[in-house]
Amino acid sequence: MIDFAAIDFETANAERTSVCSVGVVVVRDGEFVDSFYSLIQPEPNYYTYWNTRVHGLTRDDTENAPVFPEVWSQIAPMIEGLPLVAHNKTFDESCLKAVFRCYQMDYPGYRFYCTCRASRKVFPDAPNHQLHTISALCGYRLEHHHNALADAEACAWIAREIL
Repeated sequence: MIDFAAIDFETANAERTSVCSVGVVVVRDGEFVDSFYSLIQPEPNYYTYWNTRVHGLTRDDTENAPVFPEVWSQIAPMIEGLPLVAHNKTFDESCLKAVFRCYQMDYPGYRFYCTCRASRKVFPDAPNHQLHTISALCGYRLEHHHNALADAEACAWIAREIL
């Protein structure tokens, strides 16, 4: 796969609609050509202790952030016609579909591929298939795990190597 967009969401709470940040990395002809990061005002707008513990974001961080439709209007043209790649696509794809439903937006039927699932085939003996482990096996050092853009970059690196 040489043309794709890697995407990662972080959520404020257990609701899939509560995306509070997004990172996107666009790869064309195997080269990183564009990236995007934004905080998002989550829906519903509250943070659980556990989610904040994972990514470090709080309500104060997103209080003045744009809502999802405003953010997506910037992302959609960047990724038009590209398949999407995520590490654990089940989570990121379900977040994307849920937030589209929440804001009554027409979901364009993005094709999703999963680097986590692919890594199980390529690296069956890996100690685990978490993003930081697999990115390291692919030669990428993930320094800011659970920052949506850093995670999207790691996912893009993995996708270039194994998809």
